[in-house]
Formats: sequence, structure tokens, C-alpha cells
Amino acid sequence: MWRTGRVLRLRLTATGEASLCSSKPANPSLSPSPQSNSSPRSQADKQRRRRQREDAILSNAHSTAEEEAVGWSEKQTMVYAAQTPPGTKKDARSPFPSSYCPQYVESSWYQWWEKEGFFRPEQHEELSHRVDQTFALCLPPPNVTGTLHLGHALTVAVEDALVRWRRMQGYRVLWVPGCDHAGIATQTVVERRLLRDRGKRRQDFTRKQFLREVWKWKEETGEEIYHQLRRLGASLDWSRACFTMDPAFSRAVTEAFVRLSDSGLIYRSEALVNWSCALGSAISDIEVDSKELSGRTMLSVPGYDEEVEFGSLLTFAYPLEGHDGEVAVSTTRPETMLGDVAIAVHPDDPRYQCVHGKQCRHPFTNRALPIITDAMVDMELGTGAVKVTPAHDHTDFLLSQRHSLPRVTVIGGDGTMTPPCGKWLEGVKRFDARQLIVDALVEKGLFRGKKTHPMTLPVCSRSGDIIEPLLKKQWFVRCDEMAEKAIQAVEDKQLEIIPHYHTKTWNNWLSNISDWCISRQLWWGHQIPAYQVVFPNATDKQELWVWGQTEDDARHRAAVKYGVKPEDVTLTQDPDVLDTWFSSGLFPFAMLGWPEQTNDLQRFYPSSILETGSDLLFFWVARMVMLGTELTGQLPFKQVLLHSMVRDKHGRKMSKSLGNVIDPLDVIHGVSLEVVSHLSLPSAPLQSKDFPKGIPQCGTDALRFALCSHKMQGEDISLSISEVLSCRHFCNKMWQTLRFTLGVLGDNTTPVGTLEETSAVSSLDRWICSRLYSTVVECERALEAYELHAVTSALYSFWVHSLCDVYVEHMKPALVLPDTQVAPSILYHCVSTSLALLSPFMPFITEELWQRLPRAAAHSALCLQPYPRSAQLAHWHFPVEEKDFLLVQEVIRVARSLRAQCAMTKEKPAMWAVCSASQAQVLHRFGSAVWTLSRISNLHIYSPGAEPLPRVHSTPPPVGSLVGVVDHTCQLHLYIQVCTNRMLQLSQRREKLLPKLEKLLCRVRSPDYLSKAPAHVRQQMDTKVSAAMCHHWLDIFYDIQYSKAMGNKVKV
Repeated sequence: MWRTGRVLRLRLTATGEASLCSSKPANPSLSPSPQSNSSPRSQADKQRRRRQREDAILSNAHSTAEEEAVGWSEKQTMVYAAQTPPGTKKDARSPFPSSYCPQYVESSWYQWWEKEGFFRPEQHEELSHRVDQTFALCLPPPNVTGTLHLGHALTVAVEDALVRWRRMQGYRVLWVPGCDHAGIATQTVVERRLLRDRGKRRQDFTRKQFLREVWKWKEETGEEIYHQLRRLGASLDWSRACFTMDPAFSRAVTEAFVRLSDSGLIYRSEALVNWSCALGSAISDIEVDSKELSGRTMLSVPGYDEEVEFGSLLTFAYPLEGHDGEVAVSTTRPETMLGDVAIAVHPDDPRYQCVHGKQCRHPFTNRALPIITDAMVDMELGTGAVKVTPAHDHTDFLLSQRHSLPRVTVIGGDGTMTPPCGKWLEGVKRFDARQLIVDALVEKGLFRGKKTHPMTLPVCSRSGDIIEPLLKKQWFVRCDEMAEKAIQAVEDKQLEIIPHYHTKTWNNWLSNISDWCISRQLWWGHQIPAYQVVFPNATDKQELWVWGQTEDDARHRAAVKYGVKPEDVTLTQDPDVLDTWFSSGLFPFAMLGWPEQTNDLQRFYPSSILETGSDLLFFWVARMVMLGTELTGQLPFKQVLLHSMVRDKHGRKMSKSLGNVIDPLDVIHGVSLEVVSHLSLPSAPLQSKDFPKGIPQCGTDALRFALCSHKMQGEDISLSISEVLSCRHFCNKMWQTLRFTLGVLGDNTTPVGTLEETSAVSSLDRWICSRLYSTVVECERALEAYELHAVTSALYSFWVHSLCDVYVEHMKPALVLPDTQVAPSILYHCVSTSLALLSPFMPFITEELWQRLPRAAAHSALCLQPYPRSAQLAHWHFPVEEKDFLLVQEVIRVARSLRAQCAMTKEKPAMWAVCSASQAQVLHRFGSAVWTLSRISNLHIYSPGAEPLPRVHSTPPPVGSLVGVVDHTCQLHLYIQVCTNRMLQLSQRREKLLPKLEKLLCRVRSPDYLSKAPAHVRQQMDTKVSAAMCHHWLDIFYDIQYSKAMGNKVKV
């Protein structure tokens, strides 16, 4: 109700009276305002602006009011010291600490929840309010190599809120945790560890020995992510935890490969793949980062001692065969020119009309290069003539298919030049060969120049290596038919994507999908269950392949397929492993036991919803939809809920290179500045500025509530620690409210009536009851629409602005007087119902506080109580009181503003309300609230021309009162003698302030001020001038009020 940050301004009425009004309050939601879309800019401009933004963040000039306004100091840490064996219930009868401490609150509860099996779907049978409905989903499996970041924390906060809400509604709930084996990342981590600790490389081990080392590492470190998930309060069914390399899951992967191969959807072919020479493997599109270069740039590349130049466009000439003249071509990759097999020009380019159908001669390989025409060629790029290198460029590969061109591989998988390049280049590293080729072109007189050139460079996200497109024989998934089914499922509304604007992108991407390369040249992962077949004395060099559940199954298939005896078949399994995304795409049904028809699969498949980041819509979500539909005949889930990306408070993507990645546990437990700087050494200055005192201990509940308070369906989330700290303050507000409630209830042995038995008597009781009803209605609506930010906003507003600021504050003075049982009962139910509403978002503090309420069941938990329903509170709905109290709130606000003008603290003056007859009725009904919350001794209601209200003293306000305007029909009048002395003091202070202000302005306006004064001095002067101006105008304002109070005319 009483919000800070309002802008006060002076308004003069037609009669010359001064009054106070305020601007509309800001939206209480923590969600940032959407940013306007910027117009398209060049890559160079983007780079420049990005650098300027980074410089501004690090500079002293970039200071935020937020950092100055939200301060924190080390709080006393309280530890729950009672003897509570792990898994036993926390003792809620222990002394109630005086203030909230996350460490105290969050101890012991999760172990009890987990041991009691509260998170398992079997618990559903024990619920008295159970319904025959199921809610199932899987947690997007994080990589086994990493730790969780704030993006994972958002996923957990959102999914756990939905899971806990449905569980409290009586649904049979299954939320399955999992972990992805992360083929490339895990193998890289283990290889580095072996090299660091034992000085050995992967090639020093057999495959079996190396995999044993990987499993050993996994057993040592793999539980770290599960520990973090428990600390975040995730109510997962740990008995069903799933790892993608578990035996059961591996059988599902094999079954999927075999079925898809049998149906012709998996095939083997030679095609270009994204190759990382540093890893020695193909990688998926999602593991390729696009680095934008504005021009010539020197970059470090793994395996090279010196930096390599990129962002330059080189031009050289190919001589025409049998004719005078040449054709000049431009390229950013001259090292691939040894693999050129043709030159392409646009058929309509007038510069090359005379060379159509002719040939050029390669200066190094002596290969004839036909000049072909194709509309794919960009006439405006370079010379308009394009060298065609099918084995090392995706566009050139398409040209080779259309024009039946050969494909010559000149760069090997290890990044060195191959034998077809000639002895002078064979074995030379690709970027070293680049300069050798340029030198040779210069020597032959064929080099035509070099210029800077903006470009996009594909970089391996795992190794930092420059991606090399290489021609490899790999296994591919045919995606076109499956993609059509996925598109149709959305169009037929069998699958809903939320927010709906992602549907257009879904259709566009799947309509242009290419076949999916699923081969990876690794040892860690699911080895492809395909076998090359060799027969005795075979002379045919054609590759023959079969697949099977086991090698024996494959042998039997080969014997049947080729009409031979099984003993005559020699099989060699493909050494490659499957893309990690292939196994991840099976997760929604493989986690339930597929291909076996388990009870879990029959009961919980398809899942109710999939919630994940919008960046995984295609790499993971689309593949789950395609594979699930193909292998099970059903969509894997009915809805897809996508959340936005979590950025830092400056709006930048969190990344290790920027040093702005925040561990959720650091926010929960707090961490010193020294630790923060050590964890992000590249950006220690930035971290010192963002966290000058380190990161405060905020707790799990505050972090979850802050994340859910952002609108996740739309713009990205710029999260600052100050927001989380504000939510911790909210936790303390809840803590103090319960202490007050227990004090009101006291040791009274009279049981509190049930919610159905409790009815409101006074107008304020009816108002708070109706506010609770409206809050429950808003929570129901918003949760069904997955608008969690609206739920958190409604709950925060009710607890702080309605319950605490109004109802509790009104009750405090009345506690010394005899009272009925009605008010404590209403307070009890408002608190207990609000705790239940907040439980899905803040599970620890709500459980702690609920367990301390008198009626809490001894062996029950809040997380299993019925979620409040508006139908239960229908008898608490009083819309008239809610509407009328808006006037009361505004009256109280204006009354407090008038008191603030006179710097009153303890005095309680009398107040007159001059208003219409209808407003008089409202103020009379809520008179007690107005007296108490306005801090006045008496309220006189005067309605000119209307019949006086019974038992109401109705006289005009005294002359010389201080006046405040509520609206055009309601004014408040205060007459305070002490205010006269205060106004005289302010007037005298203004007389002293004016000379100082004039002196400051004289210095600032001097001609040499901007050129000679240092920046920090100018900043200090600006602060002083602003403060002096503020005091000056406030004093003028108070003088006007003083003049009015004395009966003088006001002139402005």
C-alpha cells in the first residue's frame, strides 16, 4: 500500500490553495521494461557499440542508483543446532529466532521431505484431497561435466513451482531428474585431467581403459549437480533419477537406432560436417559459436604458437586455358584453393559472358577447372567469380551436386594438408599452409591483392578451434518427413508452444531442416550399433553395413540379408559414438523404461509439459518431438513452455569469457569479494564494481522468488543481486508477520475456527478477507496461464501492502483492548492461506513458518496440503469493501503526506475530511482504520449540504488548517500549532542556504569549469548542486504551505 519512490509535485487549485498529489506508482513487478528494437546495424557498428558498452560498465561514469540505494551489511548467522538426524522432522517447537536467517530456515527440511517420499507419485494415494489426474515432466538433463548456473536455477524455480502447485492440487505428480553424459565435454575434461595428473594422453590407453577412467571420474564428481538441485529445493523423485549412459537407457538408445535404421530413417552417406581438428570429431550445430569479425583480426588458435589472421579477403587469378586472359577469384581461405575443382560465375554477369564453358588451369595441381554458371553466385561479392571447393565449403558442396563435380579433400582430420596438395604442403598445418600458398601465388605473379573483409567465423565452443568443414562418411537421420509431422502437430493444436510467437519460428526452421549427422568421433558415449560386414575372399570394395541390438543380432541380420552362413560373416563395429542430442531426444520416454512397456510408461507418457529455455527449441525440443512421434506413435508432451535467457544486470549474456557467470549457491550462501574475484579473474574489476562487498547470503527462497518474479515469456531476464536481496527482505517481513501472529494468538487454548466457520464482522475484516479472495482468484488464473510473475506480484502485494501495511498495523493498537476471537481467527487464516499460496515458490520458509502455526499437523507437511481455492473463500468475497477501501487508502496517504510536511512523529492531530455524502459513508465505516493508520486523534467528517451521519460530529474545518487534496470532491484539513514553528525554522534555513547555492552555481557556470575541473570533482559538484537545489525547492514548497496555514494568499 505505502510504496516508496513516488514523485511529489505541487498543484495549485483554482482558489490558490496548495495541495499534494503523486504520480502513479511504478509497476510492482520485478520484470524489466521491454527494450525497443534497434534498427539493423553493420557488424562493425555492433562491435563498436559492444566495446563502448563494456567500457561504460567498467568506467566510473557508469554508476547506478540501484547500487547506492540497495545496501546490505553482514547479518548475524543463526544455525539450527537441535539434534535432528538426517531425514527426521525438524523441531518446530524450538525457540523462534528474532529475525530471518536462510541458513537456519533451510536446514533439515529437504532431507525429511525426501526420506518421507513426499516427492514420489506413490504419495498420491495418501492424499485426502487427491484427484484422478496426472502431471508429469522431466527436468532438462544438465551436463555431467558442469555445475548449475542461474539459467538452470530459473528452470528449477519455474518447474518446481508448477510441480508443487499440481501436487498440492491433488494431482499424481512425477518429476524426473536426469543427467546427460555430454560426450565431447566429458571426454575433454577427462583427457585434460589425465594429461595434468599423469602426463598421459587418450591415445596411451585402450578404449576400454579410457572409458574406465571416465566412469571413475563420473563417480567422483557426478553427484555435484544433484547436490545443487537439492539445495535449490527441487522436489524431484530421486528414486527415478536417470543418467543417459545407464544400462537401461543405453538399451533404449540402441533400440531407437535399430528401429530408425530398419525404417530407412537412418542412413550412411558422405557429406560435409562441422569438424573440430582439436577434438578430432564432428560436432553438432549447437556446439558451433559464430564469431563476428568487423575486419582484419588476429586470433589465437589451438595448436599454433602465434596468432592467426582472419577477416581478410585475398584475390588471385586463374589463367584461362588456351586463351589470353584470366579469371580472378576472391577468398578468405586461400589454403583450400588446392581443392578447387571449378570456377562459378552468375549467368547474367556481363563481365564473364565470354568465358562461359571455358576452362582455367590450376597453377599447382595442373587440374583443369571448368567455368560453370549458377544463379547461386553473388555478383557483388569479391570479383563476382567464385572458386568451388566442394570438400571444404557447404555452398560449394551443393554446387558439386548440381554440376556433378569431383570432391578433393586437401585438409585432413588433424588439420594438416593431405597428399593431393603435393609434397611441398603435405603434413603442413592448415593455417601455416595459408601463407606458403600466398607466397607461391606471388612468386607466380598470380596474386592480385588483399583487403579487410567483415565475416562470420565458426568456432568450436568446446575447444576454441576454428571449425573446418570436412567431407566424411557418417550416419544421418532423415528428417523431412518427421519434421512435417512436427509442424502438423502444432497446426492441429495437438502440441502447444508457449509463448505462441515461437510457433512461426518453429515452422520456418522445420520447413528448411536438413538431415541430421549423428556420428561423433569419440570414445565416450553410445557406440553406434552398426557393423561393417566383410566376407572371406571378398574383392568388392563397396562398404556393407548392418545393425543390431547386439553383435549376434547383427550377424544374424547380415546372414539373412546377404544369403550366407553366420559363421562366414566378419563384423567390425563402427568406432564412432552417437551425437549426445540423439540420446537426449529420447529422454521423455526412455526415462520411463521404454522400449519396455513399464507401468511408468503407461501411466506418465506422454508428459504433461516440457519446460526449458527458448534456445533449445530446435536442438532438443524439435528432436524429442520427431523421435518421440516416430518411435512411440505419440507426441512426447502436450505443451512446450519456453523461458527466456537470464542475463546479468547490465543485460549481457552470462559467459565465462566475461566473468559474469554466477553460481546459484553463491547467491544462496553468500560469498566474499575475494572469492568472487578469484572465480572470475578475467573480469575481476567488473565484479568488484558489481559486488563491492561480495554477494550477500540471500537464501534459496529469495533466489527462487526473484527468478519467478520476472516475466519469463518474452524479453530476456536481467537479474541483479539487489533484486534477490529485496526478496530476502520480503522473507524477513514474512518472518516478523508470523511472530506477530503467534503473539496475537498467544497461549489461548480456544481453538481457532476453521476457514468455513470464520466470518468477517468489521468493515476492515471484510476488506482483508476479500483481498485474500481476490489474490487467490488471481493466483488460480495466472498459474493456469503459466504467468508466474503475476502470481508472485499478487502474493507480494497482498502480504506486504494489504496484510502488513494495513491489517497488522491496524491491529497493533487494538491489542491492548479487549477483543473478540474474530480478528485473531481472520489473521490466522490470512497467514496460513498465504503461506500455502507461497509454498510452491518459497518452500523452505513457508514450511518453517507453517509448522509453527497452532493447527499444523504433527506428521504432515505444507507441501502436501491442499492448495487454496477461491471456491473455499467465496463467503469472503466483498467487492464493495474492496472498491470503497481505495478511497480510504488515498485518504491515509494524503494524511501521512501532510504529517510529513511538518516533520511530525509522535503528535496525533485532529483531521477534518470535507467530502461528498457517499465518501462520508465510506470514511465512517472505515473510521477506525483511518484513525489508526493516519495517526490522528480524531476524524471529523463534514459533507456540506448532506444529512449528518448518526453519531458523527459534523462541523466545518477550522480556519488556517493545512489542506491536502484527495480528489475533486474530497479534501483533508489539519491544524497543527507545532507546524508553525517548524515552518519558521525552514524559512530561516532557506535564507542560509541561498548564498551557498549561488556560490556553487557561480563555480559551475565559470567558463573554465568543464575544461579544467577533473571528472571526479565535477561529479562531486553536481551532487552538491542537486542536493542544494532539492532542499531549496522543498523549503519554498513548505513556505507556501505555511503561508496558506496562516491565511495568506499564495503567489507563485
